[in-house]
Amino acid sequence: MKQILIKTEYITLGQLLKYLSIVGSGGEVKIYLQNYEIFLNNEPENRRGKKIYPGDQVLIESVIYQINKNES
Repeated sequence: MKQILIKTEYITLGQLLKYLSIVGSGGEVKIYLQNYEIFLNNEPENRRGKKIYPGDQVLIESVIYQINKNES
C-alpha cells in the first residue's frame, strides 16, 4: 500500500492519475478510464471528476493507494 498525501480537502480521480504519472494529460484520463478498472473503496469507479477524500483507498493496476491529509 502506498501513501498519498494531499493538502486540499479532496483530489479528483483525474488529478490523482496525473499526480501518479499514470497519464500525462486530462484527455488521456478519459481513455485510461475506458480501458482500465479502478476501484475506490472496493467499488468500481470510472468518473474522472470523482472526489477522493482522505481515508479513501484507490486500487489502480494492482496497487492500493491510501489517501491521507498532509497537515503541514
